[in-house]
Amino acid sequence: MQKKSSILIIYTGGTIGMALDPTTGDLKPVNFVEISKQLPELVRFDLKIKSISFSPPADSSEIEPEMWIRLAKMIGKHYDDFDGFVVLHGTDTMAYSASALSFLLEELGKPVIFTGSQLPIGMLRTDGKENLISSIEIAAAKINGQPAVPEVCIFFQNKLFRGNRTTKHNVEYFNAFRSENYPPLAETGINIKYNHNAIIKNKKDSKLKVHAGMDNNIAILKIFPGIPKKFLHAVFNVGGLKAVVMETYGSGNAPTAPWFISEIGEAVKKGIIIINVTQCSTGSVDMNQYSTGKWLLNAGVLSGHDITTEAAIAKIMFILAQTTDPKEIAKLINNSLRGEIK
Repeated sequence: MQKKSSILIIYTGGTIGMALDPTTGDLKPVNFVEISKQLPELVRFDLKIKSISFSPPADSSEIEPEMWIRLAKMIGKHYDDFDGFVVLHGTDTMAYSASALSFLLEELGKPVIFTGSQLPIGMLRTDGKENLISSIEIAAAKINGQPAVPEVCIFFQNKLFRGNRTTKHNVEYFNAFRSENYPPLAETGINIKYNHNAIIKNKKDSKLKVHAGMDNNIAILKIFPGIPKKFLHAVFNVGGLKAVVMETYGSGNAPTAPWFISEIGEAVKKGIIIINVTQCSTGSVDMNQYSTGKWLLNAGVLSGHDITTEAAIAKIMFILAQTTDPKEIAKLINNSLRGEIK
């Protein structure tokens, strides 16, 4: 007799599990027991489903790197006991968390599906029920005895995306996430259609390695017309700063004023890693395309290629916790570790 597939649901917090506080009228996280009361459909799955919760649940705006590590360790602890994992998470930082987990869970061979909702699951028009039910079905799905999607993913509305390729783009509609530079891994309708060519398949004998380090001595610098010299100087002189994710124009362009070039050059000389990420939602950094990008390349700025800002943040935090060797850092930035860049 074939053993039932087993799914572990990890509730971290977020809108999907929100309820009105009768004293303040504010939405606050509740525990998963309250969520499951709203989903009698769960018992109809021919699966073994268990759940654990963060205590207390965390609003997604409160998520910190320590929570990513905690979540990774939680999955590692239960990895051999379950066929797939569904992480209920707030939408605001979901793309950051999914990106971080993709790096922390090396040689992942089982699905880790992040999902949530725009409306609390107890509301009549909630999108939470469909998101959770579809996520469980995908997490349990197998093809030829192997997990259909052995990746860290985000499922929302009717699309499954690679987690480290995803960005939240909408605060109002149910299609809250997009993956502009990589196609969906699956789409749900009457049937679930998997994009097999887009899914990473690890070796059958690969063994999960859970990393437990993230170094957040970094900053995001968004370039804008009229950016003040004193602001740029202040960013690059933050005590203990190790890396900067610099959001530039178009294909990786930035101002060429002498003071700007000087600040970038001095930062690189001090050993600060600068990763060039485009402000555009679609496309890739190519610092060889225009002269304004070439000087950044010559100054030692590293290309982020077509990475999202969320994935770039998670990736550099992860890399800095692994090594301090500048050459090794540059090599890891320029290579795709978990399918986060082309």
